[in-house]
Amino acid sequence: MRLKSGIWVSALIRRANGAGAFAMMRRRGAEDAGAIFVKVTQPDGTAALYGPALASLEAEPGERRFEALLPPGTPEAEIEARMAREAGYDSDLWLIEIEDREGRSFLDLAGG
Repeated sequence: MRLKSGIWVSALIRRANGAGAFAMMRRRGAEDAGAIFVKVTQPDGTAALYGPALASLEAEPGERRFEALLPPGTPEAEIEARMAREAGYDSDLWLIEIEDREGRSFLDLAGG
């Protein structure tokens, strides 16, 4: 069974903040099962965007896995535009932003 999105997001924010990054919820989605997107920003004005990986790439049923939708080094404006489009398709999505000098996402990435 998969954790509710709200609980999972709270844990991610705590994990990132506890490791010295700064994480915040930019958009609250559906509490039970909203899709989660994570933007990781760096001081140079670039960022990366991570979103849900295909279900077939999950290691275990119910486990949340992510993949890079836009790689590190992407201009923030491009990521913001992508998220505006995503929100147009799915009003239940979550957006978490992590500011980290090292570019850490604190996610389990598919394929690695």
